[in-house]
Amino acid sequence: MTELFDGYHDNYRDVVQSSIDFSGLPHHFFMRAKADLLHDLIARRLDTERPEMLDVGCGVGSLHPLLHGMVGRLSGIDVSSASLAQARASNGGVDYREFDGRTFPFDDASFDLVTAVCVMHHVVPTEWAPFIAEMRRVVRPGGLVCVIEHNPYNPLTRLAVARCEFDRDAVLLSAGTTRGLMAAGGLREIGARHFLLLPWDTKPARRLEDTLSGVPLGGQYAVFGTA
Repeated sequence: MTELFDGYHDNYRDVVQSSIDFSGLPHHFFMRAKADLLHDLIARRLDTERPEMLDVGCGVGSLHPLLHGMVGRLSGIDVSSASLAQARASNGGVDYREFDGRTFPFDDASFDLVTAVCVMHHVVPTEWAPFIAEMRRVVRPGGLVCVIEHNPYNPLTRLAVARCEFDRDAVLLSAGTTRGLMAAGGLREIGARHFLLLPWDTKPARRLEDTLSGVPLGGQYAVFGTA
């Protein structure tokens, strides 16, 4: 996986955009939807106003400019050193570190919020449980673990994955599977939300999406649990 993403570090956004061009939407639309979802989760599920956050599998850091003012200390880890080099060049003030794909380079209970955004489908399924265990290890008691993934039941999502060059070996996991992994990993108060159902960035569309977030129709989903 390291070699795969090292090869795409300088054109990552272009490759992703080409895989979703059929939607008529820019990559930024999808990143903004994720940032908005995280903002809402922070307000609803965490006591701290600006949590210290770790982004696991952060890649080139595309999400991080959208988190300014939302989180306090922000850290990102990835197996691709080339991707991290670009992330550092684009995002000052973020603590970027390489990791070996197994053990996160942080002490226990280091963060209030730990996320993995469209990462787990690149992880070998036999390593899903250890991956969740690492996320739980580095989050503080009362903190939040959040996994955002592609919804395998959405046909347009499956089309986008099929069109994406670095998703060739992706194994999509359902929200139910992710919930089960979190429960087995000792997380509690586990919830799920589906999003990216409607291709419009308007207030009425967002309100309708919120109403339908419990229905497994959106292009992506978030599963989250408290440590």
